[in-house]
Amino acid sequence: MNKPAWYYLVLLILAGEAVFILPFVLPRIFRPTVLDVFEMTNLDYNLGVAIYGIIAMVSYPFGGPLADRFPPRKLIAVALWLTALGGILYARYPDLDTLKVLYGYWGFTTIFLFWAPMIKATRVWGGDTSQGKAFGLLDGGRGLTGALFGVLGVFVFAAFLSSDVQEVTLAERQNAFAYVIYVASAIIVFIGILVWLFMKSNVDETKILVDRITAKELKQVLKLPSVWLLMVIILCSYVGYKITDVISQYANEVMLYDQVKSAQVGTFLQFLRPTTGILVGLLVDRFRITFWLLSSLVFCVVGGIFFATGVIGPSTTVLFFMSVVIIGVGVYAARALYFGVMRKGRIPLVLTGTAVGLISLVGYTPDIFAGPAYGYFLDTYPGEQGHQYVFWMLAGFSAMGAIAAFIYFKLYNKN
Repeated sequence: MNKPAWYYLVLLILAGEAVFILPFVLPRIFRPTVLDVFEMTNLDYNLGVAIYGIIAMVSYPFGGPLADRFPPRKLIAVALWLTALGGILYARYPDLDTLKVLYGYWGFTTIFLFWAPMIKATRVWGGDTSQGKAFGLLDGGRGLTGALFGVLGVFVFAAFLSSDVQEVTLAERQNAFAYVIYVASAIIVFIGILVWLFMKSNVDETKILVDRITAKELKQVLKLPSVWLLMVIILCSYVGYKITDVISQYANEVMLYDQVKSAQVGTFLQFLRPTTGILVGLLVDRFRITFWLLSSLVFCVVGGIFFATGVIGPSTTVLFFMSVVIIGVGVYAARALYFGVMRKGRIPLVLTGTAVGLISLVGYTPDIFAGPAYGYFLDTYPGEQGHQYVFWMLAGFSAMGAIAAFIYFKLYNKN
């Protein structure tokens, strides 16, 4: 089967991160600022985000089969435009109830319309021999896109502040961050236009699409051990990814950095993602992809323990950044690899969307519980103690994921 052109993957990369900029990337990079301008606690804001997870859980099993019936280009472009539309409301700093509705809306636009088409399109581009390359470059490229959005966001935010960040009023910070949201929304719309016009595949669609999904296909997918193991692996890996949201807040509250410097730490973390993803993509197809998936989760355990034991503080800057790198490499390598092992696990290409929907139904449940959980720890135990509990959570889930990855490695290593 001929692979689509290189620009197909480039557009997929741009779209793959742009769709998540508003609901997740900006709040990750600007964590202290977001809590400030929305005038909410960690728990309150994350309760809003949790609605995203609930809608996503409903969307995964229905959006998956949709990706097996319709071309990815149209689904992805519409998802981008609808997601950007939500930025208009987001920039008005809605109250908690309205924020819940907005995140529920984003759960529909980014998951029902977008998620499975993105994964399937990536698997198509990877063909029979380049699955690691395809998914590594996808996640690495998405990370680079997110990091560039972060740099642009920090620049726009700083440019619209009239004086030092510590001295400006709440209204001035709200005004500056609103410009960040509007700029991001405009770029997302533009990427959607590019996808609609140019992300066209030369692959025979009869080989990757089906007329409809029946109970027979669902049973076929659910019989595969790889599907069930990937549910556990992704769930545990995704808890780690969600917890990276608090690293910029750790820099602010424990390392005592100001809001601009803590946002720069968040942006630094974003740059680890493309570095890791691209290196994984270029190297992993030459080795055992299932072994590297296992290794990435072990990295998460080690990095989580460094933070959880309380050895990192204002006087240990080198150890802080070293631990950020360890967690970043582990989390982003896992993200780059866990869908890349689908072919190794004997999941049929034509049923990729259905399999992704079912796997994601369990694997991405942290969208529901992870935010409220770490929000509770951070609000109930202010300062370093709360952060330690959060990173013990990361280490524990990563350890469970490593066990599932080891089983996957043993089952499919020789295939």
